[in-house]
Amino acid sequence: MLYLEIKALHILLVVSWFAGLFYLPRIFVNLAMVPAHSSAERDRLLLMAGKLYRFMTPIGVLALLTGLWLWLGVGIGGARLHAKLVLVSGLLVYNLYCRRLLSKFISGNQTHSHVWFRWFNEIPVVVLLAVIVLVVLKPF
Repeated sequence: MLYLEIKALHILLVVSWFAGLFYLPRIFVNLAMVPAHSSAERDRLLLMAGKLYRFMTPIGVLALLTGLWLWLGVGIGGARLHAKLVLVSGLLVYNLYCRRLLSKFISGNQTHSHVWFRWFNEIPVVVLLAVIVLVVLKPF
């Protein structure tokens, strides 16, 4: 029974983490479009981005911990698990890179265009699709 409770918690945490992974780069798109003279708008977006990052990162850590518990507790293995671990590792790097981008916005050293951020924003969508295919369709 505890397995199902942890699994449900894991799904909730993953969905919550992805909400942050989807929305933070969207704030970056808006930040990249802020006119130079609009410091109030920039400050508001930076505040939102900082709070979101501080909220979503611990949720991502908890999602990883519950995923590890499920993996080690049940002993699931194989190629699908390895593929999923690669994708989750990529999401960790993405999450950390979001912190780096946020720091560049804060310091005023951000050089990417809003178009670049629009493409960057699609990465977690592709990863989520791949994870869903691995979990639900079990292609291998």
